[in-house]
Amino acid sequence: MAASLTHTMHRSVFGAAAIAWLAAGAAPAYANVITDWDAKAVEATVPLASVPSSPYTPYAAYRMVGIVHAAMFDAVNSIERRYRPYLVQLPAEAATSKEAAAAAAVLATLDAKTADQMKADLAGYLGSIPDGTAKSDGLKLGAAVAAKILEARANDGSNAPDDYRPVTTPGVYVPTAVMRGPMWPKMTPFAIASASQFRPAPPIALDSAEWAKDYNEIKDYGGQKSAKRTAEQTETARFWLVVGPVAYFPFLRQIVTAKGMDVVDSARLMALGGMAINDAFIAVTDAKYHYNFWRPVTAIRNGDIDGNPATDREASWQPIADTPTHPEYPCAHCIVSGSVAGVVKTVLGTSDIPEVAMTSPTAPGVTHRWTDLTAFTDEVANARIWSGFHYRFSTRVGTAMGLQIGEYVVKNAMEPVEMSSR
Repeated sequence: MAASLTHTMHRSVFGAAAIAWLAAGAAPAYANVITDWDAKAVEATVPLASVPSSPYTPYAAYRMVGIVHAAMFDAVNSIERRYRPYLVQLPAEAATSKEAAAAAAVLATLDAKTADQMKADLAGYLGSIPDGTAKSDGLKLGAAVAAKILEARANDGSNAPDDYRPVTTPGVYVPTAVMRGPMWPKMTPFAIASASQFRPAPPIALDSAEWAKDYNEIKDYGGQKSAKRTAEQTETARFWLVVGPVAYFPFLRQIVTAKGMDVVDSARLMALGGMAINDAFIAVTDAKYHYNFWRPVTAIRNGDIDGNPATDREASWQPIADTPTHPEYPCAHCIVSGSVAGVVKTVLGTSDIPEVAMTSPTAPGVTHRWTDLTAFTDEVANARIWSGFHYRFSTRVGTAMGLQIGEYVVKNAMEPVEMSSR
């Protein structure tokens, strides 16, 4: 089990942002407290997930949102008890306000320095709920559950030092970028057994025909000045340059809304998604740092030394944007999109979904739509090829890992229980 919200600085950003939105005139009543607070939590992490100098981004942002959803689920599930708890199930009367419990669970994860302002904002948020025992019990329950979740994840390894060792020889310069997430393989997962549980086989051999095929595909279609990539493919590549929780939680949120889920089922789906996403990052960083496979920008500029006569070197090749600072294999966006798809497919029992429409901060004015989970994961995989970041074989492996993780999380966490009289 896992942790506090990483660093005091990170938690302060989260708390200040959420409080600012609440103070800015939040409506007194909400259609679904779970999706409403998810939206606020996700937006609150945007500053954290977009700071390029921090080695903890965007992983810490996903971790924060995962903790938020774990707390909300255990709080509302303590009232109805339809599912096994993620971590804790506290005594609660059936009449306890689930809306109050969920909101309090979120706010209790914020920096203690904001406690006074938090209480005022919480009162504003819950202004439409009549005062009384149900409301007060909900507030107490949410805060108590959140405290248990934070305590469990206080020492989950997310604060471990960056001990990545660059490959070099004495005296030879190597790029000095801050690596992304090198400590994440050591972090305690939310639901999977270990970071290496889904570790894939090694990358394909450099002297193989498949390597030459995938190398030449990304060389032709992923270059910054590609003559083969279409305008639509370029748009898709840029759409999925987005990082952090804003990339995937809106997808889950729309599924909840379209299916008309009640508060408990909403909390469960969002929590399952949050846990699967976090475990996907743990699993993918485990594989990335285990295999330490080279990125296309490195491989293509060294195509003459890979031992494959079908791969020609291009000395000045560049991807469409800056390459993420961690090893290539497998594709992280692919495993995360796969984990989301795996959760939704396992919960709904089908790959067909109500139409989901999303925008992206990295492709302003563009809206993408899906009614099928496979189309969704395929688009993400193609985007990472067209952006020049990942080889085709790496996207296939990443997506498959994600689907497995999503299914595993649903089948091993927060399972339905037999209802009994209370």
